[in-house]
Amino acid sequence: MTLQQRIRLARRHAGLSQAAVARAVGVQRSAVSHWEAMLGKSPSTGHMRELALVTQVQFEWLATGRGRMTLSDEVAMDSVAAADALLVDDPLELRLLNAFRQTPALARAPLVEIAEQLGVQRAGRLRGNEGRIPGTDRPG
Repeated sequence: MTLQQRIRLARRHAGLSQAAVARAVGVQRSAVSHWEAMLGKSPSTGHMRELALVTQVQFEWLATGRGRMTLSDEVAMDSVAAADALLVDDPLELRLLNAFRQTPALARAPLVEIAEQLGVQRAGRLRGNEGRIPGTDRPG
């Protein structure tokens, strides 16, 4: 089985569209299409890692075809990133976290800046830093 076939199989096994995978990995849908095409381009190692995480398959299987396709329960638990293991009790906080993770990489910093600015305005802490985005010297 080729790399392109493994990528397509992993995506379909996860029940994801090319667009959904693209959003999760932070690339254009056309990139995923190229990765799945018979003579298509191969994803970078970083994108391959993200593909494995998103589709919940073994990285080694996805990259080489060796080993098991799916994660065992033990490996799946060991594969949870520390940030993913944090318990989020507030449903709104969980929605915000999920929205951030589904946002393309280039849009993440502006999204965080908006959330920070809203938090500062809401808390009424603009005094002394009038119109400045927290952590920057830029006006808001």
